[in-house]
Amino acid sequence: MIIAPSLLASDYRKLAGECLRVKRAGGDWLHWDIMDGNFVPNLTFGPAIVKALRPVVDIPFDVHLMCLNPDIFIEKFAEAGADTLTVHVELLDKVPSLIWKIRAMNCRVGLSINPPTNISLVKPFLEDIDQLLVMTVNPGFGGQAFIEEMVPKIRQAAVWRKEMGLDFGIEVDGGIDFETVSECAWAGADIFVSGTTLFRHRSMKVAIRKMRRLAEDAGAKCEYRLAGANQ
Repeated sequence: MIIAPSLLASDYRKLAGECLRVKRAGGDWLHWDIMDGNFVPNLTFGPAIVKALRPVVDIPFDVHLMCLNPDIFIEKFAEAGADTLTVHVELLDKVPSLIWKIRAMNCRVGLSINPPTNISLVKPFLEDIDQLLVMTVNPGFGGQAFIEEMVPKIRQAAVWRKEMGLDFGIEVDGGIDFETVSECAWAGADIFVSGTTLFRHRSMKVAIRKMRRLAEDAGAKCEYRLAGANQ
């Protein structure tokens, strides 16, 4: 199980210190929400910020491009130090070329899906990606409430992964706390992006340890359930 604290919920006045805090607390990845003000109604980090903070910690940078034209940013963020670059399936006809471009930059490929979008749109790309990011809130702002209706999408992705013999990660982002992490892990998720719950906890180390334990316990039940379904 991978715990990826999201810098969207960090203290922007001391980003370098927040990155170190994640590393010292045991975070597996550092999640970056990149918003362009067009695909979503907000602006966040640019490649220069990612590049400046890349030397601060040696954990993977998980970069989520919530952008209308991510093709103009892929090379910049890859050169800045991104390990994974995630684009949205809602970009439709652009998706195949975006996947190719990310792979050409030697980054892991992520594909994201928003709450209103039918999960069937991601299925043609599952063999070509390293992780599927199921948004459990409508993207654009942190601190939103978890959307329960996304759990069946996570479960469907896990079933497809099992049936197709694939090993892509299933990532969730939005309203992930000590309750919803178990729900998502039981459904099949194994990468958990959490902002507010981790950054506002008095001890991020304690919070990450607790979240990981809850995810592992629920994930074991998911494996047992999926194994039973295939017998």
